[in-house]
Amino acid sequence: MTRADVTAHVLDAKRRLGLTWKGIAEALGNGSPVFYTAALLGHQALNAEEARKAGSLLELSETAAKMLAEAPEERGANLKMPPSDPLIYRFYELVQGYGPTWKALINEEFGDGIMSAIDFNMSLEREPDPKGDRVKIIMSGKFLPFKRF
Repeated sequence: MTRADVTAHVLDAKRRLGLTWKGIAEALGNGSPVFYTAALLGHQALNAEEARKAGSLLELSETAAKMLAEAPEERGANLKMPPSDPLIYRFYELVQGYGPTWKALINEEFGDGIMSAIDFNMSLEREPDPKGDRVKIIMSGKFLPFKRF
Protein backbone atom coordinates (compact mmCIF):
# COMPACT_ATOMS: atom_id res chain seq x y z
CA MET A 1 0.00 0.00 0.00
CA THR A 2 1.30 3.47 -0.90
CA ARG A 3 0.46 6.83 0.63
CA ALA A 4 -1.50 7.64 -2.55
CA ASP A 5 -3.59 4.51 -1.89
CA VAL A 6 -4.31 5.74 1.64
CA THR A 7 -5.41 9.12 0.28
CA ALA A 8 -7.74 7.36 -2.18
CA HIS A 9 -9.24 5.35 0.72
CA VAL A 10 -9.67 8.55 2.76
CA LEU A 11 -11.47 10.31 -0.10
CA ASP A 12 -13.66 7.27 -0.75
CA ALA A 13 -14.64 7.02 2.93
CA LYS A 14 -15.34 10.76 3.14
CA ARG A 15 -17.77 10.47 0.22
CA ARG A 16 -19.31 7.17 1.31
CA LEU A 17 -19.86 8.32 4.90
CA GLY A 18 -21.07 11.81 3.93
CA LEU A 19 -18.37 13.56 5.98
CA THR A 20 -16.91 17.06 5.61
CA TRP A 21 -13.29 18.08 6.15
CA LYS A 22 -14.41 20.35 8.98
CA GLY A 23 -16.36 17.51 10.63
CA ILE A 24 -13.43 15.14 10.29
CA ALA A 25 -11.11 17.74 11.83
CA GLU A 26 -13.42 18.19 14.81
CA ALA A 27 -13.42 14.42 15.37
CA LEU A 28 -9.61 14.19 15.25
CA GLY A 29 -8.67 16.83 17.80
CA ASN A 30 -8.22 20.53 18.37
CA GLY A 31 -5.86 21.17 15.45
CA SER A 32 -6.56 23.27 12.41
CA PRO A 33 -8.93 21.89 9.75
CA VAL A 34 -6.34 23.10 7.22
CA PHE A 35 -3.63 20.93 8.81
CA TYR A 36 -5.87 17.87 9.23
CA THR A 37 -7.05 18.10 5.62
CA ALA A 38 -3.45 18.42 4.40
CA ALA A 39 -2.49 15.36 6.47
CA LEU A 40 -5.37 13.28 5.18
CA LEU A 41 -4.46 14.26 1.61
CA GLY A 42 -0.90 13.04 2.24
CA HIS A 43 1.01 16.29 2.75
CA GLN A 44 1.47 16.30 6.55
CA ALA A 45 1.64 13.65 9.30
CA LEU A 46 -0.90 13.11 12.06
CA ASN A 47 0.26 12.09 15.52
CA ALA A 48 -0.44 8.48 16.54
CA GLU A 49 -3.68 9.28 18.40
CA GLU A 50 -5.06 11.41 15.55
CA ALA A 51 -4.15 8.66 13.06
CA ARG A 52 -5.96 6.08 15.21
CA LYS A 53 -9.07 8.31 15.38
CA ALA A 54 -8.94 8.96 11.63
CA GLY A 55 -8.60 5.24 10.93
CA SER A 56 -11.64 4.47 13.07
CA LEU A 57 -13.76 7.31 11.72
CA LEU A 58 -12.88 6.63 8.08
CA GLU A 59 -12.96 2.84 8.45
CA LEU A 60 -9.35 2.45 7.28
CA SER A 61 -7.19 -0.63 7.72
CA GLU A 62 -4.73 -0.65 10.60
CA THR A 63 -1.85 -0.26 8.13
CA ALA A 64 -3.50 2.70 6.39
CA ALA A 65 -4.19 4.41 9.72
CA LYS A 66 -0.56 3.95 10.79
CA MET A 67 0.62 5.41 7.49
CA LEU A 68 -1.26 8.64 8.33
CA ALA A 69 1.27 9.16 11.14
CA GLU A 70 4.31 8.71 8.89
CA ALA A 71 6.20 11.66 7.43
CA PRO A 72 5.13 12.23 3.81
CA GLU A 73 7.57 10.88 1.26
CA GLU A 74 7.32 13.99 -0.90
CA ARG A 75 5.03 16.88 -0.04
CA GLY A 76 3.26 18.33 -3.04
CA ALA A 77 4.54 15.61 -5.38
CA ASN A 78 1.19 15.32 -7.14
CA LEU A 79 1.05 19.03 -7.98
CA LYS A 80 2.42 19.89 -11.39
CA MET A 81 3.86 23.35 -12.00
CA PRO A 82 2.40 25.55 -13.09
CA PRO A 83 -0.80 24.08 -11.70
CA SER A 84 -3.63 23.47 -14.16
CA ASP A 85 -6.49 23.48 -11.63
CA PRO A 86 -8.04 26.98 -11.85
CA LEU A 87 -8.34 27.49 -8.08
CA ILE A 88 -4.79 26.33 -7.35
CA TYR A 89 -3.49 28.37 -10.30
CA ARG A 90 -4.91 31.55 -8.72
CA PHE A 91 -2.53 31.04 -5.79
CA TYR A 92 0.29 30.70 -8.29
CA GLU A 93 -0.89 33.99 -9.85
CA LEU A 94 -0.87 35.61 -6.42
CA VAL A 95 2.77 34.63 -5.95
CA GLN A 96 3.63 35.82 -9.47
CA GLY A 97 1.86 39.15 -8.99
CA TYR A 98 2.54 39.84 -5.33
CA GLY A 99 5.53 37.64 -4.40
CA PRO A 100 8.11 40.41 -4.94
CA THR A 101 5.85 42.84 -3.03
CA TRP A 102 5.46 40.45 -0.08
CA LYS A 103 9.23 39.92 -0.05
CA ALA A 104 9.94 43.67 -0.08
CA LEU A 105 7.43 44.39 2.69
CA ILE A 106 8.56 41.46 4.87
CA ASN A 107 12.23 42.38 4.43
CA GLU A 108 11.50 46.02 5.27
CA GLU A 109 9.57 45.07 8.41
CA PHE A 110 11.69 42.14 9.66
CA GLY A 111 15.04 42.30 7.83
CA ASP A 112 16.65 39.84 5.45
CA GLY A 113 15.00 36.44 5.91
CA ILE A 114 12.03 34.25 5.16
CA MET A 115 8.62 33.34 6.52
CA SER A 116 8.64 29.73 7.69
CA ALA A 117 6.18 27.27 6.17
CA ILE A 118 7.16 24.78 8.90
CA ASP A 119 6.52 26.89 12.01
CA PHE A 120 3.29 28.05 10.43
CA ASN A 121 -0.44 28.50 11.05
CA MET A 122 -3.22 28.95 8.53
CA SER A 123 -6.96 29.35 8.72
CA LEU A 124 -9.61 29.63 6.05
CA GLU A 125 -13.07 31.08 6.49
CA ARG A 126 -16.03 32.42 4.56
CA GLU A 127 -16.41 36.18 4.71
CA PRO A 128 -19.97 37.28 3.88
CA ASP A 129 -20.16 40.13 1.39
CA PRO A 130 -23.26 41.61 -0.29
CA LYS A 131 -21.48 41.41 -3.67
CA GLY A 132 -20.68 37.70 -3.17
CA ASP A 133 -19.02 35.82 -0.34
CA ARG A 134 -15.25 36.07 -0.11
CA VAL A 135 -12.57 33.54 0.80
CA LYS A 136 -10.48 34.72 3.74
CA ILE A 137 -7.15 32.98 4.28
CA ILE A 138 -4.94 33.97 7.19
CA MET A 139 -1.33 32.76 7.16
CA SER A 140 1.14 33.24 9.98
CA GLY A 141 4.69 31.94 9.73
CA LYS A 142 7.64 32.45 12.03
CA PHE A 143 10.21 34.90 10.65
CA LEU A 144 13.60 33.27 10.14
CA PRO A 145 16.45 35.71 9.52
CA PHE A 146 19.27 34.65 7.25
CA LYS A 147 22.25 33.77 9.42
CA ARG A 148 25.64 35.36 8.85
CA PHE A 149 28.68 33.13 9.13
